Amino acid sequence: MQDLSLPLVVAVTGHRDLVDDEVPAIRDRVDQFLKQLKKDYPSNRLMVMSPLAEGADMLVAESAVANRIEVIVPLPKPREDYLNDFVADAEKERFRRLCAHAADIFVLDCDPPPAPEGQDPDEWKNDYPYAHLGAYLSAHCHILLALWDGKSSERLGGTAQVVQFHHDDVFPGVTPATIATQQMLVDDESDLVYHIVCSRDRPDGEPQQGLVPLECYWFTKDENQPQSVELPSQHELIFQRTSEFSSDAKRFQNKILDSRYSLVNKDHADDLPPGLKDIDHLYGIADWLAIYYQRLTLRSLVTIHCFAFFMGLMFILYSDLESWRVYLVAFLACFGIAAGVQAQAKKGAWYRKYLDYRTLAEGLRVQYYWGMAGVSNENKWKFTHDSYLQSQHAEYGWIRNVMRVAGMRYDATPWTTSFGLKSALAEWVGDTESGQLGYFRVKAQERVNRNQLTDHLGKLSLACSVLVVFVFLSFASYLSEQLSDILTVIMGASLLLYAVREGYAYATVTKELINQYEYMLRIFYNAHRRLESAKSSDEIRQILFALGESALNEHADWLLMHRERSLDEAEIWHLGS
Repeated sequence: MQDLSLPLVVAVTGHRDLVDDEVPAIRDRVDQFLKQLKKDYPSNRLMVMSPLAEGADMLVAESAVANRIEVIVPLPKPREDYLNDFVADAEKERFRRLCAHAADIFVLDCDPPPAPEGQDPDEWKNDYPYAHLGAYLSAHCHILLALWDGKSSERLGGTAQVVQFHHDDVFPGVTPATIATQQMLVDDESDLVYHIVCSRDRPDGEPQQGLVPLECYWFTKDENQPQSVELPSQHELIFQRTSEFSSDAKRFQNKILDSRYSLVNKDHADDLPPGLKDIDHLYGIADWLAIYYQRLTLRSLVTIHCFAFFMGLMFILYSDLESWRVYLVAFLACFGIAAGVQAQAKKGAWYRKYLDYRTLAEGLRVQYYWGMAGVSNENKWKFTHDSYLQSQHAEYGWIRNVMRVAGMRYDATPWTTSFGLKSALAEWVGDTESGQLGYFRVKAQERVNRNQLTDHLGKLSLACSVLVVFVFLSFASYLSEQLSDILTVIMGASLLLYAVREGYAYATVTKELINQYEYMLRIFYNAHRRLESAKSSDEIRQILFALGESALNEHADWLLMHRERSLDEAEIWHLGS
């Protein structure tokens, strides 16, 4: 059966010229590190991504194979060209042996730009693919494992520059000065390095002053504690969320495989590259789980608001009809049931999971259709996942972590075909009856209808109250005490029903979603109109890029808007009383 657990990806960067006397101890530390990750995150599938260069890359890959950990091999050049950079025949044979154990081997799509002024063209042509490889490793891993002396270096694509890029999103001489990214200034989850200090087999090969060979620590951009023995708490939370997603996927594995929704058109499934299918695979999991937890959330909200209504009704009966003790007992019983449902929902994190998994699914949707259409970022060193939810709370970094895995294979060799572009237009944008354009048209109308129901209920309760007051003013002297009490109960119950319905509409963000769906409808409609008049594939891709950016921003706003709406026990008591 297909394994739905999410990979925890460790990418390797390190020196080729390790000191022989240190190698056994380095290997032992790598083994301990990988075993500890397997122990700490059993729900995830540990994966090592290594280019299998001489030295550190091969050492870590051998540890992974020995520990039965999946190895992925991205190559900066075609295999034979890559092997030309190896010095010894024994190392070439070692490379081939490790390739035989690899789960996947692929060559990164890399077309070096012209060499900068003053740079030797041949040296640039040879080194640039390694810089591209370093950026790829950084962008698609959860942990960068660096076997490194800690020294800075001018060598393009060397270990020092890969670590610097992982922290600062800058490759000296490669990333244009005109391109500034938000990641350069914010604290996020993409800066996590596990540093095993090593020496180099060369003159002046000792580690950076202050570092001791073979010491190990986590290395981040944290201003106060950049080096720590324990995994920083921010990253620990992100890994817990990722592990939680994997646990849910494995828990419902059979149901997910039987009924998940796929973005792939079955008629064209055989024509798609593996990378797009990987994104769709994770989309199917996230979408199914989002729907599952949405249903639990809505059921809990309906139950809570129904019992809140009965709480209020019992209080009205007690205060306005008969002061019977049973009404107070029923009031407390209704509160207990509502609070119990709320406690169960909170314990199971139903609401948070629904929001997180839906946000992930929508991010993967954009990632998939951008991939199908051949849309790429203007800054080729950054990928879809890098800026998604970046302005939100740091814990949402786990969503970017999932998207790193999803885009791993596709980002290595992007797919640009006229067939893919046409399919993206038809399946993503669509028209008033299909695609996201059709979806938002229907959803916007559904939300309008729900809001109208609440408005009608409000008018009905108002009319009922006015009628009761009119009866009291006109016929008070003719009404018995019992009938007066009944009319008071009816008026109170009608107002209570409207208040509870209004509370439910607030909890489900009904009014705000009308504006959001109508906004997205206009965005997709404008995109559809612009696409019909586009004169080239490049223009179409520019429009789709802008559309995807708008969708991602709106999903981030959707998440923030919903996160602010949650019921606790005090609010249930207030609503019911």
